[in-house]
Amino acid sequence: MKPIVRQPRQPVQRSAWIGWLFALVATPAVAEVHHIYATFQPDSANPMKNQFKNQTPSEGFCRQVPQACEPSGLFSLIAHIPFTASAPILAHHADPRQGGMAKVPSDWRDIEVTHESGDKKILQLRIAGIGHEAAFPQPVTELTDGGGWNDLWVGGAWIYAPPPCQGVGWSTVGTRGYNSFWRVPEGAGVCAKTPRFDIPLSMRYLYFVYGYELRTPEPLQMLSGAYTGTTTYTVGPGLDFDMGDIMLPEDSLLTLNFSLEVSHTLKVDIPPGGNRVVLEPNGGWQSWLDHGRKPTRLFRDQTFNISASSRFKMNLQCQYYSGVNCALVEHRINDSVPLEISVTLPTGLTDASGQPVNRRRLLRDGSGTELFQPGFYVDRKPGTLHFEIAPGSVEQMIYPNAERHYSGDVTIIWDSEVN
Repeated sequence: MKPIVRQPRQPVQRSAWIGWLFALVATPAVAEVHHIYATFQPDSANPMKNQFKNQTPSEGFCRQVPQACEPSGLFSLIAHIPFTASAPILAHHADPRQGGMAKVPSDWRDIEVTHESGDKKILQLRIAGIGHEAAFPQPVTELTDGGGWNDLWVGGAWIYAPPPCQGVGWSTVGTRGYNSFWRVPEGAGVCAKTPRFDIPLSMRYLYFVYGYELRTPEPLQMLSGAYTGTTTYTVGPGLDFDMGDIMLPEDSLLTLNFSLEVSHTLKVDIPPGGNRVVLEPNGGWQSWLDHGRKPTRLFRDQTFNISASSRFKMNLQCQYYSGVNCALVEHRINDSVPLEISVTLPTGLTDASGQPVNRRRLLRDGSGTELFQPGFYVDRKPGTLHFEIAPGSVEQMIYPNAERHYSGDVTIIWDSEVN
């Protein structure tokens, strides 16, 4: 027996692309472009944890206060898109769109990511937080007639988020600047602050920070290599990132490019000497040698250890064959007998319908073994190859006082290239 494992192809690192979009007007829309990169590699220390790891370093809030983000899987990036007030912001205005407000795409968005083979999966993303580096035209004491940041806004400073947004208890402040961050629940609408005092031209957001959450595809159902995809959010009044009618952005698009890198494991270990399989009767040959009791079955069970985090199939290659089976040959008398081979896989590996794999026949045409898949990362778990000569064939092989030797080479292939 010659076992072969066809390893997954090495992951190919791809650079994500930038799609330039032009509006049908005289001035082209400008895109702020961010790249988000996540990887999956099975971990023998945590075989049940099959998740991508976001490798994109956080910027802004989640970098400065990681303990507020890590427990909920929140990440943040800085969008270098300034906003400038197009008019004074009036005290106690009735329309929330005339002041400091934010409405972000907090619902989950499906994003298609594609492998070089054409395989497609769905990644989900939602915006889960928003923060601003706000700059004011005057010191806060002048804006509030000697007061402070808590006096400028109804409900207190920006650290106190307006519902439905949620504050995080963190801010940095200066005499003319205020930086804070709000969590945004799923499906949230407008979060707006109303000033108690007029804010003259021109209040600015130097940039904004957005927090995001990812739902990555099931990596065990993905191919080795890179999956890439892109999505674009619009920025401006009434658009995806909406800061009201007064605060106007310099750029109108925010494009996110994704690269998911999958590095699978498929490894099979045969114990020393396991490549040479000797078929014998149950209990050995002693009954035949001592009492002439002809055996009815010749077999051998050969164990192996398998590590698998990806789909695979199994195939046979035979030196000699008999129909869909391999065969063993006795050259001196020009005789051959079919060799039946089957496989039992460890718990965690199932067939395409989710059924356990117990003594599944291995045939030359590959039927019945086209797809095996892990429910979790299987790390060095034992399986068994079963080799057997059926009773009808054993009868023709064994004769008293006649030495015969049947042999043949069989190659068993574990193949990760599954269509």
